[in-house]
Amino acid sequence: MSLLITHYMSEITTYLGYKLVKNKIYKSLFLGISTAIAATASYALITPENLDSKSTTPPLTTPAIQPTYTSVSINNPTITSINPKPIIVPPISLAPSKPKLKILTHTIKKGESLSIIFSKLKLKKIDLLDLIEAQGNKKQFESIYPNREIIAHIDSDNKLQELIYKKSSTNLITATRSNNTFSIEVVSEPIEKRITSIQTTIKSSLFVDGKKAGFTDKLLMQLSDIFGWDIDFALNLRKNDKITVVYEKLFAGGKEVGTGNILSAEFINQGQPFTAVRFENNEGDSGYFTPEGKSMQKAFLRTPVNFSRISSHFNLKRKHPVLNKIRAHRGVDYAAKTGTAIKTTGNGKIIFRGKKRGYGRVIIVQHGKKYSTLYAHLSKFRKGQKVGSRVKQGQIIGYVGQSGLATGPHLHYEFLVNGTHKNPLTVDLPHARPVKKALLAEFKQQTQPYIAQLNKTIATTLLAKSN
Repeated sequence: MSLLITHYMSEITTYLGYKLVKNKIYKSLFLGISTAIAATASYALITPENLDSKSTTPPLTTPAIQPTYTSVSINNPTITSINPKPIIVPPISLAPSKPKLKILTHTIKKGESLSIIFSKLKLKKIDLLDLIEAQGNKKQFESIYPNREIIAHIDSDNKLQELIYKKSSTNLITATRSNNTFSIEVVSEPIEKRITSIQTTIKSSLFVDGKKAGFTDKLLMQLSDIFGWDIDFALNLRKNDKITVVYEKLFAGGKEVGTGNILSAEFINQGQPFTAVRFENNEGDSGYFTPEGKSMQKAFLRTPVNFSRISSHFNLKRKHPVLNKIRAHRGVDYAAKTGTAIKTTGNGKIIFRGKKRGYGRVIIVQHGKKYSTLYAHLSKFRKGQKVGSRVKQGQIIGYVGQSGLATGPHLHYEFLVNGTHKNPLTVDLPHARPVKKALLAEFKQQTQPYIAQLNKTIATTLLAKSN
């Protein structure tokens, strides 16, 4: 009986194969049916009678095989599926990856307009025109004020994608690109502050290496202000000097909108570490101090002008370049362009403002009873000041020139202690007042986390380099 079933099934298979093989579409069906039929016939031949009666192996029982398939019409064959199994095709995302934007931060200076800022940041004029057009009659970006921040987000083609103006600590004006237009929005929400850290090693200059490491202009200016009393950034920086900073990143609506205050910092200059931490008292007054509570601020700035080089050092036996004879040079000459601003190095009162023979235009500032400073060869004085005017440290009092006996534009600067000339580059500068003893406990409690974060960042970097 089994042989008869096998023969019958074989005939059917042959007939179906003849009809189906002609069409390539049915080849897979033919192979599937043939395999199923052959398997059924083979299992049919195996019965308990075929086993060796002497074998101790239990009889083989085979489950019935019932392949499922749809009916096939021989005259007009149609096929749906055989043992259908769903094929899962993973979805293919066609959305382009969001490009990474570069963040440019600019602190607005007095007299700057949006056009000037765009030029300084090297932003495209067409973007400025699109922004002006988008403002309409509201002109939200027209009234911008000094010491506020403008943050520009640009793509790899230097195309402006978003502009943020920090009008106040809780108010932002944002311009967001949509195709070739900008949508202007006034955002009023609290600024979120997140504490983070950053490091760099000096290879060429503070500005160049700082920018490469991700320092914003604001952070670099803060560093200059914090350590400016101890480090002359034009003369004292050396290759491999290291800077570590713990600071605030500012966010509004989940977007980074700038940097806040430096909370702690370490500057290793020529192997000597300088550490500073920010402290704010209950009255809202803040400043930077050593971890022990001594003020980083000195009573005097080390230099009164941004200069390119020192053209003449303090020398009591110097030969005068114009008079061609030995004459003591009781100060330091800073070579700088005509018109460069001159800042008073300490709080005081102007006691002389006029001409002094070979010194040309001169200003003398008295700082209490003990100290006085002299600024010579000015091209002009700052308007609105006179003898008797009170000036604050860092305030502009005049501009570089070459009045008097001078071979080129420069500032001649003298520093006197009790009427005796001292070398401005090496004289010990008195510190401002330290943290009051009554506030030391509060100072330690407030600043300890910032110092701990600073030390952790430094240790992590050292560990990474050792591995």
